[in-house]
Amino acid sequence: MSFGNLDLHTTWFILIGVLFTGYAMLDGFDLGVGALHLFTKDDLERRTMLNAIGPVWDGNEVWLVTGGGALFAAFPNVYATVFSGFYLAFVLLLVALIFRAVAIEFRSKQPMGWWRQMWDVGFATGSILSSLLIGVAVGNIAWGVPLDARGEYAGTFLDLLRPYPLLLGVTTVALFMMHGAIYALMKTEGALHDKLRGWVTNAIIFFIITYAVTTMATLLYVPHMAARVRDNPWLFSIALVNMLAIANIPREIHHGRDGRAFISSCLAMAALMGLFGLEMFPNLVLSNPEPANSLTVYNAASSQKTLGIMLTIALIGVPIVLAYTVSIYWIFRGKVKLDRMSY
Repeated sequence: MSFGNLDLHTTWFILIGVLFTGYAMLDGFDLGVGALHLFTKDDLERRTMLNAIGPVWDGNEVWLVTGGGALFAAFPNVYATVFSGFYLAFVLLLVALIFRAVAIEFRSKQPMGWWRQMWDVGFATGSILSSLLIGVAVGNIAWGVPLDARGEYAGTFLDLLRPYPLLLGVTTVALFMMHGAIYALMKTEGALHDKLRGWVTNAIIFFIITYAVTTMATLLYVPHMAARVRDNPWLFSIALVNMLAIANIPREIHHGRDGRAFISSCLAMAALMGLFGLEMFPNLVLSNPEPANSLTVYNAASSQKTLGIMLTIALIGVPIVLAYTVSIYWIFRGKVKLDRMSY
């Protein structure tokens, strides 16, 4: 199967991929900032880190809601299988996302040290757990999960915690930490900015190590996730773009071009998501060990009429979300300045 015939099913597969890629690039950095939060030593630094993402973190999560809504509209069978089969995992993810949101809002409401420390730990824990669970979910989709003949999940919660998905979860945490450190570097100045330069270097090393291990594990144990690139050598250009983007990050950091480093990080994430989508297509949920039970863009889709109507709505709604996102980032551009209205 190829992307050559761009029918409604394929179009929706690409659109949902774009929405989740937008979420990974945007919410990824504020999850990364949260994962780094406890490395700061004093209240001023922690407030600065919080306010670096303060104006945008909730808007970033719009992309997750939009992607989930698009999945429900276009591929309801996939939505039903994933959200019922991965129920406990998604509850944990929602709890982590909600708890970190509450921590951001409540943290500076009281001046007591124990109060702020409690919410700081909650913010960091929620961020790390969210990143880990997102990676574990992606790892399970890539590895495949047991589905019965009706396309329903036939495993348990513990079945989701296999070594490969957990490895992908750790890699996702490392990726978001690197992404978040670069964003924080763009938004801070002074002593914290200088400190973050060391964090960025360590985060890059952490990500490159986990990324290399995950790549080797994928080639050895999940060979179907490289099959399309092997069969179509020209697609290796996407993998090459990914590698060059990753390699460019430390180069731009070394030259003090933090904005370019952030763009390279976004490009690397987009290329990774592109490779993931190419290798998964036409599968949306791969059945392992019975591939015949897999949910695809064709057997799990809504009707043609529904896909057509929803595409019209998406063509109106997605540009609005994009325009909103761009305007917010433009309004709150520049370095963080703390005032009485700050977190």
